[in-house]
Amino acid sequence: MKIALLSDIHANRQAMDACLQHARAQGADQVALLGDLVGYGGEPGAVVDQAMALVQGGALCVLGNHDAMALAPPASPRNRSELGAQWTHDQLSASQRAFLQSLPLTARLGQSALLVHASADAPAQWRYVEDSNAAERSMTAAQAIDPAIRYVFGGHVHAQALYFLTPTAKLMRFAPEPGVPVPVPPHRQWLAIAGSVGQPRDGDARAMYALFDDTARQITFYRLPYDHLAAAAAIRAAGLPAFYADRLENGQ
Repeated sequence: MKIALLSDIHANRQAMDACLQHARAQGADQVALLGDLVGYGGEPGAVVDQAMALVQGGALCVLGNHDAMALAPPASPRNRSELGAQWTHDQLSASQRAFLQSLPLTARLGQSALLVHASADAPAQWRYVEDSNAAERSMTAAQAIDPAIRYVFGGHVHAQALYFLTPTAKLMRFAPEPGVPVPVPPHRQWLAIAGSVGQPRDGDARAMYALFDDTARQITFYRLPYDHLAAAAAIRAAGLPAFYADRLENGQ
């Protein structure tokens, strides 16, 4: 089975559509949404509606920090993210908010994989897995849940990365090349960061997602061009801070 791993969509309908279309063309059998459906982008309702339809069709979905913030936006916003959370909250219907409220912090993908937005180590604290130490803590936490878990799939960090334990228990970080399958045999432990569908921040405006083949035991990371100018225009049309649109246009 091939599972498309989409994270950090951030209300970017255009990027989500591009990744789903590409994943289906690659033969994806299932979709896993790794949190942050909303936040920053101009079309939260459309993205949540699509997520709801996917879940109804058998997709898995976990809660992200921006999803949680949109459910209970701060009374006194202190930054752009918190300001955007109130706007997002107001755009969502009661049924859309109920869907977000129902999402778990973690989910199992078969017996061997764990889905989480941030770190499996205290997932509600939204810790970033940005280095090998953080990756090791997340992998250790996943093993504490169930030693059968060999793979942890997450997002939160708006870049793509793959971590694994060597036979000598040394944790290594691997920078994947887009479109090149990477063998991930289950005799090792693996942690993959799928990157951000709708908010890349590495200077490259292309959307990110990953495809895990649990039969062939390999994962492929992708970067896809999409109509990011239309996504930026939707942000401006919504009256959100221009900063959100500017960042989308230049991948920052």
